Amino acid sequence: MDVLKSNVVFRAAVAKDLPRLEEVRAAAFAPVFASFRSILGEEIYNLVQAKEDDAQGEFLVSLFAPESGWDVYAADLAGVVVGFISVQLNLDTQVGEIGLNAVHPNHAGKGFGTAMYDFALGQMKEVGIRVATVSTGGDASHAPARRAYEKAGFAVQIPSVWLCCKL
Repeated sequence: MDVLKSNVVFRAAVAKDLPRLEEVRAAAFAPVFASFRSILGEEIYNLVQAKEDDAQGEFLVSLFAPESGWDVYAADLAGVVVGFISVQLNLDTQVGEIGLNAVHPNHAGKGFGTAMYDFALGQMKEVGIRVATVSTGGDASHAPARRAYEKAGFAVQIPSVWLCCKL
């Protein structure tokens, strides 16, 4: 185990964490959004994807609303937030979901993502969740996330393809 990863503490994220969470989110998703732009081309990207990418920061803020149904946790390393993860637990269906999450690129590849997913799955198991879900992209920019999810035990998947047609 990486020494740094072994010192990470998971705690409930609070509103005062939002500026740092936004920094982590923006840095982690910059290559993903660039990939989308490259795959789709400027015209299609600007019409169908740019607004959604731009709104992701607002979506992060919305996860903190009491009625959102999401819990957000910060991965804290010696007082510095290196990542975050959102988790939704549906006790009625016994299904949990990992939502928006990210590790700052300066800390990528050191096991923090795996530690976050292990933490989230542990939270789910504690309350009797029987199935965990997570969604991610199939493009090359999401390959590290897919590897981390698979490493955490996500082995069953339904591939999806999003198609665009320029008219």
